[in-house]
Amino acid sequence: MRLLLVEDDNHVAAALVAVLGRHGFAVRHARSGEEAIERLRAETFDAVLLDLGLPDADGFEVCGRIRRLTSVPVIMVTARGDVRSRIHGLNLGADDYVVKPYDMGELLARIHAVSRRRAGEGPTGTGGGGPDAEEVLHVGPVTVEPATRTVSVEGAPVPLTRKEFDLLALLARRPGVVFRREQIISEVWHTSWEGTSRTLEVHVASLRSKLRRPELVETVRGVGYRLVVPVAGR
Repeated sequence: MRLLLVEDDNHVAAALVAVLGRHGFAVRHARSGEEAIERLRAETFDAVLLDLGLPDADGFEVCGRIRRLTSVPVIMVTARGDVRSRIHGLNLGADDYVVKPYDMGELLARIHAVSRRRAGEGPTGTGGGGPDAEEVLHVGPVTVEPATRTVSVEGAPVPLTRKEFDLLALLARRPGVVFRREQIISEVWHTSWEGTSRTLEVHVASLRSKLRRPELVETVRGVGYRLVVPVAGR
């Protein structure tokens, strides 16, 4: 598996390259955002590990450029742990967000999770004839079209990241039904690793913000989440 590590600190990068190499990853190191873009144009990678504190550009800006260039999974690896930064990164198209300092096992689990997700998608990222070939889903003002992976609210398109779409589509297939957190993590992230729970919370917050109808995604305390079916006339 080929990884692109975007990190300006050579000491941090060298240590990470060595550890990842021992786990079977082939890692290329880019020291700036511009170098990362150049490498992505010239080579093919299975995932990108992106630090936000780069010398030539903010990591968020680099993430946006990467997403416009390619659909390669991006994992942000940064010391910025506030919820606003997490949501901003995911909205720009990052597939995951890991906060420093982190456990190496956590990072490895997340790399494998995004790679499994990518392997399950078809050439266009729609998953071929699998679940994405389902009929259009309607829940109140929300319309989810699995075949084209598009979402609209009252007819207005709502751009979502891949994981946000997968999360919404899962809930929309059984509106009103409570999905356990463990079930969502298993079906959307394809892992049972408990550390993904925080990532789920961030994705839910981002999804509520983008839909502009936060009450539609309801938290069932101690259990999980469900997509609320609006009552007619309200």
